Amino acid sequence: MKRIALFHLETLMWIDRLGTFAAAAQRLNTTQPAISARVREIEEQLGVPLFQREGRRMVLSARGRRLVQASEPLYHGLEQVLLEASDFAGATAAVRIGSGEIAAASCLPAFIQAIERDRPGVAMEIEIDLTAPLLQQLLAGTRDIVFLAGPVASPGMRTASIGSVELVWCAGAEVAQDGGFAKALPVWSLPDHSPLHAVTHETLEGHGIVPRALHTCNNVRTLIEIVASGQGAAVLPETMVHDRLAAGDLREVLPRPRHHVHFEAAIRTRERDPVILDLFARASELRIEMSAQTRA
Repeated sequence: MKRIALFHLETLMWIDRLGTFAAAAQRLNTTQPAISARVREIEEQLGVPLFQREGRRMVLSARGRRLVQASEPLYHGLEQVLLEASDFAGATAAVRIGSGEIAAASCLPAFIQAIERDRPGVAMEIEIDLTAPLLQQLLAGTRDIVFLAGPVASPGMRTASIGSVELVWCAGAEVAQDGGFAKALPVWSLPDHSPLHAVTHETLEGHGIVPRALHTCNNVRTLIEIVASGQGAAVLPETMVHDRLAAGDLREVLPRPRHHVHFEAAIRTRERDPVILDLFARASELRIEMSAQTRA
């Protein structure tokens, strides 16, 4: 039998994780024909088929699963040894990071700065999305690390708390000067699967407020601009409106909710890639700081 190269095993692992040759080719920065050729080579060397097609997905055969399960810890163990020997100085990878918009504004810049400084060979592919799609992408293997609103729990995920963001009820300066909720206002919120939406309903009910209308928008920065332009009020993350509150173009129109939005970094429970584990350890050290008003 000819020797099986590490890239053969890596190819099998990514096809198993992502489900298609095309997805594995994209992840490994190669072509689908190259992936197919690698699979043919390893199957010819072993003398057994390793995959079977189920719809659009390529699923490992029983022997293929056994091979991947046995070789994956060996592959990542060798990779870990080599990286530790070089103090991770030569780490290279394309890491796909997903983040919610609030987490991205609150902690992602510091994370990116640290990776750029300490792991210059790591290329980051960042996508901003809502929490529900981020969870699906992580569990499907199309994202490596995600920053999302929590708490979240899944047997397929490992999480680390990175802090909480305070929320504030804001309106534009003119609306606030005109009495704020003393008059019926339209209220804006993120969609109903967002924790901000739940806080919005909870606060309105707690204060006996019936808004003129309840609108939704899936982009926090757009919500901020809508409210600042005098089109109503909204619950917004303090970290994203701190400067505009200080400048006076946004004003607080209700007491700050007691509920804060909690954030977590997450990876798959089965993750063994040493580069991703190293980045997750760094992400776990991030801390979103509360405002001075809350700390007081």
